[in-house]
Amino acid sequence: MLKEFKEFATRGNIMDLAVGVVIGGAFQSIINSLVSDIIMPAVSIITGKVDFSDMVFTVGNASIKYGNFITAVVNFLIIAFSIFLVITYLNKLNKKMEAINLGQIEKINKKLGKKEKPTPEPTVKVCPYCFTEISYKATRCPHCTSELEKTKEDVK
Repeated sequence: MLKEFKEFATRGNIMDLAVGVVIGGAFQSIINSLVSDIIMPAVSIITGKVDFSDMVFTVGNASIKYGNFITAVVNFLIIAFSIFLVITYLNKLNKKMEAINLGQIEKINKKLGKKEKPTPEPTVKVCPYCFTEISYKATRCPHCTSELEKTKEDVK
């Protein structure tokens, strides 16, 4: 049982997840500081309140702390937007890297004298009326004698 747990815990996916959780926790503290120290004071200037956590609605003995909820929603929106920005940037960077890699592969192939094989021209097509296979350049089906639409080759 201990051996199975060791294999489970040392798999690459588990380690990646652990690193992600640790980095996420550190990122959360940065975002919490951004919200509580910069954004919420700026919002409080507009609304006239200094601290949203003091905002409470009391009904009888129950206290509804909607100020904390507003802060949590703002935290969530900022974290979600930050993650969106990071993922968008990483996707753009990934596309650029793929383009660079493709360009390098093409340069290497050029240096080695390798040429890409052209796609062969089709030799057959299917008659849209009787669905039999006929010559690609045919203008009339030999089976059902239907007149076929002209292909790009015929127009040239």
